[in-house]
Amino acid sequence: MSVQSPHKIDTAKLDSIINEYGGKKSNLIAILQKVQEEYRYLPEDALIYIGTKMEGLSPATVYGVATFYAQFSLDPKGKYEIKVCDGTACHVRGSMPVLNAIKAHLDLKDGQMTTENGLFSLETVSCLGACGLAPVMMVNEKVYPQMTSDAVKIILDTLLEGEK
Repeated sequence: MSVQSPHKIDTAKLDSIINEYGGKKSNLIAILQKVQEEYRYLPEDALIYIGTKMEGLSPATVYGVATFYAQFSLDPKGKYEIKVCDGTACHVRGSMPVLNAIKAHLDLKDGQMTTENGLFSLETVSCLGACGLAPVMMVNEKVYPQMTSDAVKIILDTLLEGEK
Protein backbone atom coordinates (compact mmCIF):
# COMPACT_ATOMS: atom_id res chain seq x y z
CA MET A 1 0.00 0.00 0.00
CA SER A 2 1.47 3.31 -1.03
CA VAL A 3 -1.38 5.75 -0.59
CA GLN A 4 -0.68 8.64 1.76
CA SER A 5 -3.27 9.43 4.43
CA PRO A 6 -3.72 13.18 4.88
CA HIS A 7 -6.22 12.50 7.68
CA LYS A 8 -5.25 11.19 11.07
CA ILE A 9 -7.52 8.27 11.69
CA ASP A 10 -9.71 8.16 14.77
CA THR A 11 -9.33 4.61 16.09
CA ALA A 12 -12.24 5.08 18.50
CA LYS A 13 -14.45 6.01 15.54
CA LEU A 14 -13.19 3.01 13.57
CA ASP A 15 -13.86 0.73 16.55
CA SER A 16 -17.38 2.13 16.75
CA ILE A 17 -17.97 1.43 13.04
CA ILE A 18 -16.56 -2.10 13.32
CA ASN A 19 -18.69 -2.79 16.40
CA GLU A 20 -21.79 -1.37 14.70
CA TYR A 21 -21.50 -4.24 12.22
CA GLY A 22 -20.63 -6.85 14.83
CA GLY A 23 -17.00 -7.02 13.72
CA LYS A 24 -17.99 -9.71 11.23
CA LYS A 25 -15.86 -10.08 8.14
CA SER A 26 -19.06 -10.68 6.15
CA ASN A 27 -19.84 -7.00 6.86
CA LEU A 28 -16.51 -5.68 5.56
CA ILE A 29 -18.04 -3.86 2.59
CA ALA A 30 -20.56 -2.08 4.83
CA ILE A 31 -17.75 -1.15 7.21
CA LEU A 32 -15.64 0.25 4.36
CA GLN A 33 -18.65 2.21 3.07
CA LYS A 34 -19.11 3.77 6.50
CA VAL A 35 -15.39 4.61 6.79
CA GLN A 36 -15.43 6.19 3.33
CA GLU A 37 -18.48 8.21 4.32
CA GLU A 38 -16.56 9.46 7.37
CA TYR A 39 -13.33 10.42 5.56
CA ARG A 40 -14.59 10.81 1.94
CA TYR A 41 -12.08 8.10 0.97
CA LEU A 42 -10.37 5.09 2.55
CA PRO A 43 -7.18 6.16 4.32
CA GLU A 44 -4.40 3.57 4.22
CA ASP A 45 -4.05 3.70 8.01
CA ALA A 46 -7.77 2.88 8.37
CA LEU A 47 -7.44 -0.14 6.07
CA ILE A 48 -4.49 -1.43 8.06
CA TYR A 49 -6.29 -0.84 11.36
CA ILE A 50 -9.43 -2.66 10.18
CA GLY A 51 -7.32 -5.56 8.90
CA THR A 52 -5.55 -5.98 12.21
CA LYS A 53 -8.64 -5.40 14.34
CA MET A 54 -11.10 -7.80 12.69
CA GLU A 55 -10.72 -11.52 13.26
CA GLY A 56 -10.17 -13.54 10.11
CA LEU A 57 -8.93 -10.59 8.07
CA SER A 58 -5.56 -9.15 7.21
CA PRO A 59 -4.66 -5.66 6.02
CA ALA A 60 -3.93 -7.18 2.59
CA THR A 61 -7.43 -8.68 2.41
CA VAL A 62 -9.04 -5.38 3.39
CA TYR A 63 -6.90 -3.55 0.82
CA GLY A 64 -7.89 -6.12 -1.82
CA VAL A 65 -11.60 -5.51 -1.19
CA ALA A 66 -11.10 -1.74 -1.13
CA THR A 67 -9.34 -1.79 -4.49
CA PHE A 68 -11.64 -4.34 -6.14
CA TYR A 69 -14.85 -2.28 -5.96
CA ALA A 70 -15.12 0.91 -8.00
CA GLN A 71 -17.26 2.54 -5.30
CA PHE A 72 -14.23 2.83 -3.04
CA SER A 73 -11.49 5.41 -3.36
CA LEU A 74 -8.02 5.36 -1.88
CA ASP A 75 -7.58 9.00 -2.87
CA PRO A 76 -9.21 11.87 -0.99
CA LYS A 77 -12.42 13.12 -2.58
CA GLY A 78 -13.80 16.61 -2.43
CA LYS A 79 -16.94 17.62 -0.62
CA TYR A 80 -18.49 18.00 -4.07
CA GLU A 81 -17.91 15.02 -6.33
CA ILE A 82 -18.42 16.07 -9.93
CA LYS A 83 -18.98 13.38 -12.54
CA VAL A 84 -19.09 14.21 -16.22
CA CYS A 85 -20.44 11.62 -18.62
CA ASP A 86 -18.19 10.92 -21.59
CA GLY A 87 -20.39 8.20 -23.09
CA THR A 88 -21.35 8.39 -26.75
CA ALA A 89 -24.50 10.52 -26.39
CA CYS A 90 -22.82 13.00 -24.06
CA HIS A 91 -19.61 13.08 -26.07
CA VAL A 92 -21.32 13.93 -29.36
CA ARG A 93 -23.41 16.58 -27.63
CA GLY A 94 -20.43 18.38 -26.12
CA SER A 95 -19.25 16.80 -22.87
CA MET A 96 -15.58 17.61 -23.61
CA PRO A 97 -16.07 21.40 -23.58
CA VAL A 98 -18.05 20.96 -20.35
CA LEU A 99 -15.23 18.90 -18.83
CA ASN A 100 -12.64 21.46 -19.95
CA ALA A 101 -14.72 24.31 -18.50
CA ILE A 102 -14.84 22.54 -15.13
CA LYS A 103 -11.07 21.96 -15.13
CA ALA A 104 -10.42 25.58 -16.07
CA HIS A 105 -12.87 27.02 -13.54
CA LEU A 106 -11.48 24.89 -10.71
CA ASP A 107 -7.89 25.40 -11.87
CA LEU A 108 -7.23 21.67 -12.10
CA LYS A 109 -3.93 20.84 -13.75
CA ASP A 110 -3.33 17.77 -15.92
CA GLY A 111 -3.91 14.64 -13.86
CA GLN A 112 -5.16 16.58 -10.84
CA MET A 113 -8.64 15.39 -9.89
CA THR A 114 -9.24 17.14 -6.56
CA THR A 115 -8.88 20.85 -5.89
CA GLU A 116 -6.20 22.05 -3.51
CA ASN A 117 -8.83 23.17 -0.98
CA GLY A 118 -10.46 19.73 -1.02
CA LEU A 119 -13.87 21.06 -2.03
CA PHE A 120 -14.19 19.52 -5.50
CA SER A 121 -13.27 16.22 -7.13
CA LEU A 122 -13.74 15.56 -10.81
CA GLU A 123 -14.06 12.32 -12.71
CA THR A 124 -15.38 11.15 -16.02
CA VAL A 125 -17.80 8.25 -16.19
CA SER A 126 -19.03 6.18 -19.10
CA CYS A 127 -22.71 6.68 -18.36
CA LEU A 128 -24.93 8.48 -15.89
CA GLY A 129 -28.08 6.90 -17.31
CA ALA A 130 -29.50 10.11 -18.75
CA CYS A 131 -28.54 9.94 -22.44
CA GLY A 132 -31.63 11.87 -23.51
CA LEU A 133 -30.43 14.81 -21.38
CA ALA A 134 -26.88 14.86 -22.76
CA PRO A 135 -24.43 16.23 -21.99
CA VAL A 136 -24.90 15.42 -18.33
CA MET A 137 -22.98 16.38 -15.21
CA MET A 138 -23.67 15.10 -11.70
CA VAL A 139 -22.61 16.82 -8.48
CA ASN A 140 -22.92 14.41 -5.59
CA GLU A 141 -26.37 12.96 -6.33
CA LYS A 142 -27.84 15.88 -8.30
CA VAL A 143 -28.02 15.53 -12.09
CA TYR A 144 -27.51 18.60 -14.28
CA PRO A 145 -28.84 18.03 -17.82
CA GLN A 146 -27.91 19.67 -21.13
CA MET A 147 -24.77 21.21 -19.72
CA THR A 148 -22.85 24.03 -21.33
CA SER A 149 -19.60 25.72 -20.40
CA ASP A 150 -21.55 28.78 -19.22
CA ALA A 151 -23.85 26.65 -17.06
CA VAL A 152 -20.81 25.00 -15.44
CA LYS A 153 -19.52 28.36 -14.27
CA ILE A 154 -22.87 29.31 -12.74
CA ILE A 155 -23.25 25.98 -10.92
CA LEU A 156 -19.70 25.96 -9.57
CA ASP A 157 -19.90 29.61 -8.50
CA THR A 158 -23.16 28.85 -6.66
CA LEU A 159 -21.52 25.96 -4.82
CA LEU A 160 -18.50 28.10 -3.97
CA GLU A 161 -20.76 30.90 -2.73
CA GLY A 162 -22.43 28.44 -0.36
CA GLU A 163 -19.04 27.72 1.21
CA LYS A 164 -18.57 31.33 2.35
